[in-house]
Amino acid sequence: MKIIAIGRNYADHAKELKNTVPSSPVIFLKPDTALLKSGEPFYLPDFDSEIHYETELVIKISKEGKHIEEKFASRYYEEISLGLDLTARDLQTRLKEKGLPWELAKAFDASAPMGQFIPKSTFENIQDIPFSMKLNGKLAQSGNSSSMIFSVDYLISFISKRITLKKGDLIMTGTPEGVGPIHIGDILEAYLGEELVLRTEVK
Repeated sequence: MKIIAIGRNYADHAKELKNTVPSSPVIFLKPDTALLKSGEPFYLPDFDSEIHYETELVIKISKEGKHIEEKFASRYYEEISLGLDLTARDLQTRLKEKGLPWELAKAFDASAPMGQFIPKSTFENIQDIPFSMKLNGKLAQSGNSSSMIFSVDYLISFISKRITLKKGDLIMTGTPEGVGPIHIGDILEAYLGEELVLRTEVK
């Protein structure tokens, strides 16, 4: 199982971090050791002073595929959820300034808290799903998949022409604007539509 994450897939988020809006998907990987189940605590690492949350719609691949045409991509996933792409922001900035890969800032242990998956049939349109994250009970981030630069089906097609997708793989589809830091004692709760699918406490 692998986690394929998409960077800068919402124009407003790219702008808030002063990044250019990409003309093709920005892709990086997280290992399976990055996964953290909903309900389990996240322990702040000691190698960075600023860990940021990024709330993202997540697609679970249901069968193996490669060179998938976009028009057939919807056949390759049945469940969706929300995840948090936790980012060591200070470290990421230093790596970017040196032109180095982001993995140390993105792929550390427990950097991908993952929510409960629900059938995609719960929603009429995968590209019109509202989602949000509350930090200590207050709305911290909200978005809608309709604002993605690259749609879910396009991403599946794009990735599969370069990396074979296997059953159980997860695609984190990018975050909208509103990312921010977390601190010890914070409680993060993510909602897919109106349904709470992910909760973690920072320790």
